[in-house]
Amino acid sequence: MRNAPSERLPSVLLLALVLGLGISLGDCSGSVVNVSTLGTPPSITVQPSNQSVTAGQKATFTVSASGTPPLSYQWQKGATNINGATSASYTTPATTLADNGATFRVTVSNALGSVTSNSATLTVTAAPQAPSITQQPANQTVSVGQSATFTVVASGTAPLSYQWQKGTTNINGATSASYTTSATTLADNGATFRVTVSNAVGSITSNSATLTVTSAPPPPSTISVLTYHNDNSRSGLNSNETILTTANVNPTQFGKVGTMTVTGLVDAEPLYVGGLTVNGAVHNVVFVATEHDMVYAFDADTFAQLWSANMLASYSGETPSDDRGCSQVQPEIGITSTPVIDPSAGPNGTIFVVAMSKDSSGNYHQRLHALDLTTGADRMTPVEIQASYPNSGGQTTFAPGQYEERAALLALNGAIYTSWTSHCDFDPYTGWVISYSESNLQQLSVLNLTPNGARGAIWMAGDGPAADSSGNIYLITGNGTFDTTLNGSGFPNQGDYGNAFVKISTAQNSLSVADYFTMSNTVSETNSDTDFGSGGEMLLPDLTDSNGTVQHLAVGAGKDGNMYVVNRDDMGKFNASNDNAIYQQRNGALPGGVWAAPAYFNGTIYYGSVGQPLKAFPISNAKVGASTSQSPAPFGYPGTTPSVSANGTSNGIVWAIENGSSTGTLHAYDATNLAQELYNSNMAAGSRDSFSTNSNDKFVTPLIANGKVYVGTPNAVVVFGLLNP
Repeated sequence: MRNAPSERLPSVLLLALVLGLGISLGDCSGSVVNVSTLGTPPSITVQPSNQSVTAGQKATFTVSASGTPPLSYQWQKGATNINGATSASYTTPATTLADNGATFRVTVSNALGSVTSNSATLTVTAAPQAPSITQQPANQTVSVGQSATFTVVASGTAPLSYQWQKGTTNINGATSASYTTSATTLADNGATFRVTVSNAVGSITSNSATLTVTSAPPPPSTISVLTYHNDNSRSGLNSNETILTTANVNPTQFGKVGTMTVTGLVDAEPLYVGGLTVNGAVHNVVFVATEHDMVYAFDADTFAQLWSANMLASYSGETPSDDRGCSQVQPEIGITSTPVIDPSAGPNGTIFVVAMSKDSSGNYHQRLHALDLTTGADRMTPVEIQASYPNSGGQTTFAPGQYEERAALLALNGAIYTSWTSHCDFDPYTGWVISYSESNLQQLSVLNLTPNGARGAIWMAGDGPAADSSGNIYLITGNGTFDTTLNGSGFPNQGDYGNAFVKISTAQNSLSVADYFTMSNTVSETNSDTDFGSGGEMLLPDLTDSNGTVQHLAVGAGKDGNMYVVNRDDMGKFNASNDNAIYQQRNGALPGGVWAAPAYFNGTIYYGSVGQPLKAFPISNAKVGASTSQSPAPFGYPGTTPSVSANGTSNGIVWAIENGSSTGTLHAYDATNLAQELYNSNMAAGSRDSFSTNSNDKFVTPLIANGKVYVGTPNAVVVFGLLNP
């Protein structure tokens, strides 16, 4: 008889009772089931925890779970099963930084079910790096009473600590990357210095560098090179070189003797002042400007840095300019043009510098600085280069970001002259010449050489405007508008002087065109980008012709391969039919075209056109003759701008730099016969004299002074001289 409904136990209660008592019940087939053997499903009692390791280490994640065995495990990275990760713990392979932030979890299972853990996060940090030394301290040579500076460059996980030693004894307080000795004595000669660099991981000790102390300081030089290519004629001649001769400039006696390390590409020619008192001691000083907007002063004989100065305005978060999308100066634009020094300006002399920069708002600046020669401090507030010039439409305005100061600065009669070119040929741009007072940096005058046209800027391969003793300035403009319609005086009727050799008057501190020359085919040359102004100009010394007349001449050349010699008293102007009014024209004398400046010595002009040997052109009776000698090998683009050292008219040496994609070469030739190469920096064994360069070092020009040759590179000035003076 079936139980009445009211007498039944609820099924859930019945099940609980059965499970709790372990009662065996019969199924409908009559067999018996032992309910207690069903067990319990898995549960997680301890979740996996987050792990932090250093790259290269392994991480272990662990879970604790309960439930009726057997329990099975499957670990996941993110949502992906990890093959073989089937135990209560999982240990990763050696980690990398790419594992940082990964999550790991595990699913625990048995016959009654499964449960998944929380996710645990893996943090991977970079492995600390023990210190390593990337640049060892270098040997130093100083004179008695001078200080020596030893420098190490190290890498490794910061912070790095430094401890310098003299011999094996720690130097108290010498705990930075550089150590400068106190004033030396002869007892310091031969002392060694080394540094231990440490961090939390370990330490490393540098090689020992030796200090050589000579008994007397080198005598103050009476030589100074204050402007590009030595003088305002831009001759490139130092005729007072008494140390270097054609006999001792050879790979046995002459070579690389030092390096002056800087920050930024050195495009500007270094300058030199002999016998300058800095920090209470007399030094021969080399001044170096870089594209990182830095200016440095170095002892020319010991190569120790005397001071450095940053041209950037700190209040506006400035940096050097970007390359403006132009490959000609990369990766930054700061100081491209060679500065100029006036030793009589200010209490200690002044170096004038134009620097380009970019502020945090994206605005570009061009500023003229006047730095004290002995400290590098601005003597007065730098002036922003700003200008406007009238034209037929009203006026044209100078835009700082559109221009670059490539041509060297000119100091003349108390004024500083700047001249401007574009970044590549990015329009719009015109040809500006702007002058400033040396005494207060106030703008004196502005001249635009293409005010009603376009282009016609001043490039000249880094050469500077030249000046004669009467205060006239000479320069060559690049391709641009030239007005072939002339006024009654033979000048362009709209004032546009593109692609021309121009003479500029500075009378009463006012700039105006006094004369000019351009070739009869100037328009077609401009249209084909055959610049006259790709090369620089040079004024020749007074020369007497076959009739006994003294001639005042200047020479220039550009991309068309011709050499143009103008009479500075009557340059020839423009004739659409021919160039007969020019003083002399040597057609085809410079195949390949000129992207350089010439040099002069003892009646000879030296020119280095593209893809050609360096050539010597003698002058006779105030006329330039055909080339009489040339270097054994050619120079690729951009050719070469030579410099000359001599003792009066003897021991003439022509110096030229050959730029490669990564390595440069300094050449020295006998000035009387360029076929006689005295030395080049590849001659010595073991790359003893090698130095680095790059494709942006187009117009680097060597400085020769007091027995040494100074060459700009991407991050240093390399110094050559006698190996055992």
